[in-house]
Amino acid sequence: MRSATFLFVAAGLMLLLDAYVFQGLKAVAAGSRLKPYLYSGYWVVSLLVLVLLLVLPYLQLDNYSKGLRTTVFALLAAFFFGQLVCSLFLLADDMRRFLQWAAGKLFFSQTEGEQIQEGDSISRSAFLSWLGLGAGGAIFGSLVLGFTNKYNYQVKRVALSFPNLPAAFKGLKIIQISDIHSGSLRDRAAVRRGMETILGLQPDLILFTGDLVNNTADEMDNFMDIFSLLKAPLGVFSVLGNHDYGDYVQWPDEAGGRSELKRRNLERLKQVHAELGWKLLMNEHVVFQREAEKIALIGIENWGAKARFPKHGRLAEAHAGTEDLPFKILMSHDPSHWDAEVRPKFPDIDLMLAGHTHGMQFGVELPWFRWSPVQYMYQQWAGLYENHSQKLYVNRGFGFLGYPGRVGILPEITLLELA
Repeated sequence: MRSATFLFVAAGLMLLLDAYVFQGLKAVAAGSRLKPYLYSGYWVVSLLVLVLLLVLPYLQLDNYSKGLRTTVFALLAAFFFGQLVCSLFLLADDMRRFLQWAAGKLFFSQTEGEQIQEGDSISRSAFLSWLGLGAGGAIFGSLVLGFTNKYNYQVKRVALSFPNLPAAFKGLKIIQISDIHSGSLRDRAAVRRGMETILGLQPDLILFTGDLVNNTADEMDNFMDIFSLLKAPLGVFSVLGNHDYGDYVQWPDEAGGRSELKRRNLERLKQVHAELGWKLLMNEHVVFQREAEKIALIGIENWGAKARFPKHGRLAEAHAGTEDLPFKILMSHDPSHWDAEVRPKFPDIDLMLAGHTHGMQFGVELPWFRWSPVQYMYQQWAGLYENHSQKLYVNRGFGFLGYPGRVGILPEITLLELA
């Protein structure tokens, strides 16, 4: 009942947006020979989307593949956000017209006010209407085009210099991947190409910084053979992310209760890491030795500074025993951990590797300008950050979650070269 009510409310809002955006279309199409075709085309598409929204409960999409369900919802969201952005421009124009009308009433004589109203000075602005339709169309088009980018893996080569890095480890090549979200993946061939890209870079060490699945361990069943291809001379190491604990699932009531099913799922996920040949670090560290020199790799469970994310990580416990080692790398899924605990309490951790944000899978990254909505939630959201001698690298994610695509923020394979 609640879902049906929600859909009717959403349909009502979308119909209002349809009517509002149509006013902008009328402004730009006035006098055009194509006006009848533009009008009819607009309403055909709008009504088709509206009907799709209303019949969603009856389509029983749960009986189809998750990829189809996600795509349908993403298309609806893309259309809605496109209209919403367009409406903001039209609203700005309406406010302009209202203020101009009010000024005519308040500050001019009756005759002058009538002249302002009768003239075209407060007619709907074709410029802002064009701008709104263009911006809305660009949002819709980019979100649809983003479907094609979800497996477009980008190799980010990052050179990092540390004065205290032992000489024997100069030139160490580390691959970092993060946020695989195997429950969202569908194209096995594309994922395999990603693994082959990693192996072609010939890393010394491969590190995975959490969120192997969306919710449950069985999401990996169809990808075990592919991700087990990852090998490196110093090994493949991993940690857990917030999605790996099964916190976002309504576990059924069965023998043993929901908490027992959730516990079994986590234990199965730990076995998956082992079967892949990855060493899962659970609030612990390992020491690498070359010649007579050593460095430490520390891995902790998920620890997020944001209130809704769990704090399972115990960095003090994992750090213990590394105090005398000259160089330390920390794997911690959530980048908010860096400012909240790592920098103030563990200044001897030289490099922290994180993921989690995905760069929100939407944004702009240019040499002189970077922006994503996620930056209003996370100060460190993609790429390299430095504070005095400490460094943080936030991987943009290998997979995707929710929206089945990438706009501007592409899936990432990071090659870190230490010097």
